[in-house]
Amino acid sequence: MDIKIRQASVDDLDAVTAVELACFPAAEAAGRESMEMRLKLFGPSFMVAVNTENDTVIGLINGTVSNADTISDAMYEDIKYDERADYQMIFGLDVMPEYRCRGIAEMLMNAMIKLAWDEGRRGLVLTCKKALIEYYEKFGFANKGVSQSVHGGAQWYDMVLIF
Repeated sequence: MDIKIRQASVDDLDAVTAVELACFPAAEAAGRESMEMRLKLFGPSFMVAVNTENDTVIGLINGTVSNADTISDAMYEDIKYDERADYQMIFGLDVMPEYRCRGIAEMLMNAMIKLAWDEGRRGLVLTCKKALIEYYEKFGFANKGVSQSVHGGAQWYDMVLIF
């Protein structure tokens, strides 16, 4: 299978919404309106993985940029994008269940890390559930402990990768 990572566009709205809903519980998933806003605001900070054999979006990574060094719940509701900010936030890293364990999430994460580096950011910030801490540590993220975020009613951990 040949995978291509590219910047997402508004034309991908249906596909990225479907990927998000397949990957997160309803309480945590970004809805169609939120995904549309992200597609319009995030620019290069919204990428998709495409199966080039059938031109299907099978994964995504997206996030805003901010001077904050943690993600707050308010960021999901009042989305702002400051292209001069220090940190690349990651709101979502999703791969369709049937395509997992093939290195696609790693490809997306590496593309986002490269983008943040190329744009002169200080690092990347994300939140994750306890079961994924070790996965993100493989990329160089450090666990900063339990997050103040209660997004979707889940317990999250603040992770940061400083360049």
